[in-house]
Amino acid sequence: MTYEEALKAVFPLLDGKDLASCMQVCKQWRDIARDDYFWKCSCAKRWPSICKRPTPPLVSYRKLFQMFYKRHHCRTLLPPRLSFDDLEFYIDIWADERVIFSEVVPGSVLRGGIKDLPPGICEILGFHLKGPEHKMIIPVEPKFSVPLSQTISVSVLVGQKGGNTNKVACIVNKSLFDYVDRTAYRALAFDYLDFSPPVYLFMSGIRAWVSLLFLEDGGDGVIDVFGIELDFCDAANSEDEVLWLLDMLDWK
Repeated sequence: MTYEEALKAVFPLLDGKDLASCMQVCKQWRDIARDDYFWKCSCAKRWPSICKRPTPPLVSYRKLFQMFYKRHHCRTLLPPRLSFDDLEFYIDIWADERVIFSEVVPGSVLRGGIKDLPPGICEILGFHLKGPEHKMIIPVEPKFSVPLSQTISVSVLVGQKGGNTNKVACIVNKSLFDYVDRTAYRALAFDYLDFSPPVYLFMSGIRAWVSLLFLEDGGDGVIDVFGIELDFCDAANSEDEVLWLLDMLDWK
């Protein structure tokens, strides 16, 4: 088998990403890898049915792979129109019908998170809080206790301040903390986001999560909350993604 024949035997086995890398090796490899047959083989691995068409696509299989493969990568977002400095969050927590926490939290505070972790938190929770992902957490000072025998619920609204706007949107509406993860020392509640019609009329299924962060040394039936976390991990993990998501809410 000649050198060129060896390449032609290997190239159909490669994924499109690896085939593209081979095109960067040298001119000979690039000229061989341009053959649309190899790209058809790559497309057949990802989308077998597209290669069953009686006529080939209008574009080459190489171009087809490039167009759809790029969609798996995060595109660079334009700068968001909102800023945490222009937002404030209204957080209310009830035990049964008694308010146990009610604060107006500036967006800059929620964005800043918890700088110094309190002693006594579990290792799993500490690992989560120190992770690289974007987190929105406010420290609770002084800490408050929550009896798990009672119904605990939470509401979170967000408002725009400054400028000519005074709009408010709902993030969580009286949702219950109905799951307690005792391995990670978090009590969780969620609600589905309402987006602005008609532009985002068909968007659904994106949740906002609120977590009560508590210490290991809480007594039986009681958790000692030292922080409150808000996240949109279904759809947004970076600061810009969160701001874009908030911008799409149904502001009133």
